Amino acid sequence: MADLFVSWNDYHDAIERLAAKVHASGFAFNQIICLARGGLRVGDTLSRIFNQPLGVLATQSYFANLDKSEETQGELTIGQHMAKVNERLGDRVLMVDDLVDSGKTMQEVVSHLRTRYPGIIEVRTAVIWRKGCSVFTPDFCADDLPHNPWIHQPFEIYDKLKPAELATRLDATS
Repeated sequence: MADLFVSWNDYHDAIERLAAKVHASGFAFNQIICLARGGLRVGDTLSRIFNQPLGVLATQSYFANLDKSEETQGELTIGQHMAKVNERLGDRVLMVDDLVDSGKTMQEVVSHLRTRYPGIIEVRTAVIWRKGCSVFTPDFCADDLPHNPWIHQPFEIYDKLKPAELATRLDATS
């Protein structure tokens, strides 16, 4: 399968389609938790649309090699603390991320949330993209990708951008 290259417009359209699916379901959640880093923009947008508090849980399973030319999936690390404004976490959670690839992250984080926060009554999951190879099926997804393409998201340009290169580029345009 060919790689999937996503523009900013496509990215925002997909988040809006995801929001529409969540809304149509009638799920009455009172907390959004996004998985950082990929789910940050998704969580922020949904938090604004649904006017619900946002919690941020850091996770990492992809690691760049030394020259940042490629990433490989390794062992999942889940942050010990969640960033949130409200003192108490909501009991009906919509957990969001950008994609479900292998599905292992979603599986482990749902289990982690239920163990670490016993006041949670219900967790539903939402992603922009679900790959066919995933062992986890999210409750909501904007696009199902049965052929498992590598997804190139619009913000990935910043993964290789060095501060000095950015400064030079900005100096050239001013």
